[in-house]
Amino acid sequence: MKLISWNVNGIRACLQKGFLDFLKKENPDILCVQEIKAGEQDLNKETFNSLGYNVICNSAERRGYSGTASFIKHKPKNIKTIFSFDYYKEGRVIETEYNNFILFNVYFPNGQRDLERLQYKLDFYKDFFNYCNELKAKGKNIIVCGDFNTAHKEIDLANPKANEKYSGFLPEERAWLDKIVDDFNYVDTFREFHKEPEQYSWWTYRFGARKKNIGWRLDYFFVNKEFISHVKDAYIMQDVMGSDHCPVGLELR
Repeated sequence: MKLISWNVNGIRACLQKGFLDFLKKENPDILCVQEIKAGEQDLNKETFNSLGYNVICNSAERRGYSGTASFIKHKPKNIKTIFSFDYYKEGRVIETEYNNFILFNVYFPNGQRDLERLQYKLDFYKDFFNYCNELKAKGKNIIVCGDFNTAHKEIDLANPKANEKYSGFLPEERAWLDKIVDDFNYVDTFREFHKEPEQYSWWTYRFGARKKNIGWRLDYFFVNKEFISHVKDAYIMQDVMGSDHCPVGLELR
């Protein structure tokens, strides 16, 4: 199976920038997108159906903000889009369960410079992964993909020292990714296969950052350690345009 995750930063805009061509070319089994900034009525489901995809949409109550969507070829056993920890109703999570794993498409909150939003982000990490761990304790395999809005290590952004006091690279945010790996036993699949630097998935639109590759790695596929043997490869598609993020992929055996 081929899984792809992409923060499209507005799916209506991305559709004007080659989104459908990308979908046809890559032909993933599942495409998870975040920050769709749209309602279900804004997606032409017939177009996606004609390409073999069913559409699951979880829009934010606030129009033009946040939201997630999953384009899937294989019908899941169960679908869930309502979660207590998404208490602002921002459409941040889609859960799809298959025979061998549960896939979460997640748009984690941005801490911004607002202490309330930073605390919400940290609480979201805690509540979301507690929920995942309950499922894992029942013998379920877990795949979590999406925009985590945090660069984990210094290798994961171009200018770590200059960004130590900014949300996205704060010690308390990075500590949560440490906890996911060290305490909860999830694997950052990209780093399992690729140790090289200068591998990023987000670039600011300012300062010609993308052309200069001054970026951050904010988009991930995590799996529980017991499932890593099923992962064939993980990769970043830095050449794909259409958003300030690029897609990231996962191949399963």
